Amino acid sequence: MYYALFILLILVLFGMIFSCIRRRRIICRIKCMDKCQKCSKIQELAIPFGYDYHCRCGFFSSSIDAWQKAAGYTWLYDYLAPRFQMVFDALPVYFDYRGRTWLIELWKGQYGINTGAELGIYHADRILSESECKSTLFTAVEDSEMLPCTIRLCSYNEQNCDQISERHWWLTIFLPGLFSEPSQLFLEASICFPNSQMCDAFYDALCRIGYTPKDISIHGLCLTFIFLTPKNVHFDLLTRIHRRLSQCSNRIFCKLYVWVTRPFICTEDRILFLYYYLPAAFRKLFRMHRFNRRCHKKHGCRPPECYHKCRPSRKERA
Repeated sequence: MYYALFILLILVLFGMIFSCIRRRRIICRIKCMDKCQKCSKIQELAIPFGYDYHCRCGFFSSSIDAWQKAAGYTWLYDYLAPRFQMVFDALPVYFDYRGRTWLIELWKGQYGINTGAELGIYHADRILSESECKSTLFTAVEDSEMLPCTIRLCSYNEQNCDQISERHWWLTIFLPGLFSEPSQLFLEASICFPNSQMCDAFYDALCRIGYTPKDISIHGLCLTFIFLTPKNVHFDLLTRIHRRLSQCSNRIFCKLYVWVTRPFICTEDRILFLYYYLPAAFRKLFRMHRFNRRCHKKHGCRPPECYHKCRPSRKERA
């Protein structure tokens, strides 16, 4: 028995020494890279997940050709999200335009170990009744239907504010390693419409869900408003429990992320350290979408293989 314990102790000791040496080599490797190399590497890693990395701002955003586009949107995604460590407030705005029901929805909250915000633009293939909106699978708009958008995500004290502007179908901001409660965030959105009919239809829809004219600013065909709290949203007991448990888990993992990557302060350095040192944890970093495996199977949309197999090559680990 003592002999077995001695062997186990030796193995643990060798494991700790190996881990320490490997950790130091990774730190040295990252410190030897310049900023352009770091950003280029992170962008290369992010693309298969459907994201771009904005080096100057230190956040991820969704790419226009992201694989998530094929999944479309349905209310079920939001309902199941807290079961997958995504806790956010949502603001769906439904309106009718040119023979179809459109949906422009905003989200803000915690996505795993990322604080984030989203603006998605979708439509159905016909006019829907109010009761059909939650059961319908909306498709993402085509490239010709995308709208110029701006989202600005801030904490209530405005110590942290990030902004992105782009013509898109799913405009996002995801800040790694930052923990927030959805109620601690406010999201300012600006959308430019192609004509006054679409702009007026969206404006009327905002008014129907509780916005007043003084809450909305219109300059030409560009409409701006702020999303603070959900309108007339009541979570059932099970969802409230999942949200609470997921936020506890998210807070812990955010602290673990900061602790594990503590040799560094810069976002690029932290992300690369996680990639080289703990590839499995790095993959968890990109849990920033509401489309779970069940929805992939149902709607025929699956992430690329490297979503599950993304890890450093032998050459990179050497």
